[in-house]
Amino acid sequence: MNSLNKGLRKVEVTLKWDPSPAGAPDNDLDIVAATYSTENPPGEPAYLVHFDSRSPDGTITLNRDSRTGQGFGFDEVMTLELDRLAPVYTRVVVGVAIQQSEGRKTFGDIESTGVRIVEDHHELLTDDFAGVSGATAATVAEFSRDESGAWTLRRSMRGFDADPASFTALMGGLPT
Repeated sequence: MNSLNKGLRKVEVTLKWDPSPAGAPDNDLDIVAATYSTENPPGEPAYLVHFDSRSPDGTITLNRDSRTGQGFGFDEVMTLELDRLAPVYTRVVVGVAIQQSEGRKTFGDIESTGVRIVEDHHELLTDDFAGVSGATAATVAEFSRDESGAWTLRRSMRGFDADPASFTALMGGLPT
């Protein structure tokens, strides 16, 4: 880094929601991170990190995955070690997708949804998905590397009507 601005180094994305009512299909929300290279910042991601995966270099890890929302506080946790990402990566988009295996569910159908991004116990972003209540998936934040190599955060709450697989193809497109 050529600057005194260190930028963001290691952040944690946490997600919470309430379980579905008894007898109803489970509420299953997933954090997804898409990493983009300097060669193709708005195009295809270089790689995705979601349930049952991690980044090839271990810099982005899903530490906790919930399939029901049962638990206390935040049920899913993803750690992004931005300061360890190779210089070839310039952008990371983080989103949340609702599994649609047993009928269409939107954020408005699920109680007590919330996402939080923190670094060193400092809250950088919180949201309850109320602004995208009719969506089945949403981008939450975009991390980008500036010319000095420092990482910054931009709130990027955009809703999508897409299943998780389709969402991963759409989430990195730049807003118009």
